[in-house]
Amino acid sequence: MINEHVILAFSLTLFAGLATGIGGAIALISKKMSTKFLSFALGFSAGIMIYVSFVEIFFKAQTSLISHLGNNLGMWVTVISFFAGILIISIIDKFIPSINSPEAMKTIKNLNSNPNSTNSSLDEVEQQKLMRMGLLMALAIAIHNFPEGLATFMATLEDPSVGFAIAIAIAIHNIPEGIAVAVPIYYATGNKKLAFKYSLLSGIAEPLGALIGYVLLYNFFNDLVFGIVFGLIGGIMVFISIDQLLPTAREYGEHNLSIYGFIAGMGVMALSLLLLG
Repeated sequence: MINEHVILAFSLTLFAGLATGIGGAIALISKKMSTKFLSFALGFSAGIMIYVSFVEIFFKAQTSLISHLGNNLGMWVTVISFFAGILIISIIDKFIPSINSPEAMKTIKNLNSNPNSTNSSLDEVEQQKLMRMGLLMALAIAIHNFPEGLATFMATLEDPSVGFAIAIAIAIHNIPEGIAVAVPIYYATGNKKLAFKYSLLSGIAEPLGALIGYVLLYNFFNDLVFGIVFGLIGGIMVFISIDQLLPTAREYGEHNLSIYGFIAGMGVMALSLLLLG
């Protein structure tokens, strides 16, 4: 049944996903981006996601599963669900091209540090390599965004304040992902519209994940399903933060900036839960 809560959840998921397009637009409009700002922002996003996963999502999952399965079994299933989420996203991460490889980050930073570079200044082999990198980035981001979309959607259905925080965190880290798609495609083709289109499309998987999750789970939704899904979401978000956001934050700028951003993200999330809880 579609109601105002479902519409809000889907809207937040759409906003988070299409933030890749914001990243693409920034990359194509700006001659030089502040990598220090990106480093802080990615750390901030990781702080939000890790704090809300351990403090809010894990315990919501535990409460639901205990109410359905009893104390002992409910606690076991919560922990198993959490680590299953980590396993699922780590398998996805293993079998698709890395969106945050050092080589990719180095290439993007080199291109952006030389704003006078143009498509015509690159030879055909370099153009082909950059185009391939951009397309692989778009594919990898789309696959990673699928479970993120489900996480945002489900969290918003349960608690809009938590869902809003997760949507903001995911949107922040989707911005540099959009940059990672747009920059190599633009330098490979010289076509800003094409680069922007691919950066935008890479985020479409986010609302698609929400839609598919809703269709598949709606008729079976109870405390058991909710608890397991929330446990999975917690594991997925912790893995994404540790495996992708913090390492990429360090690639973009000074190590201390990513840590300051991380602590600030946890602080903002803690304060929002206290004020809105």
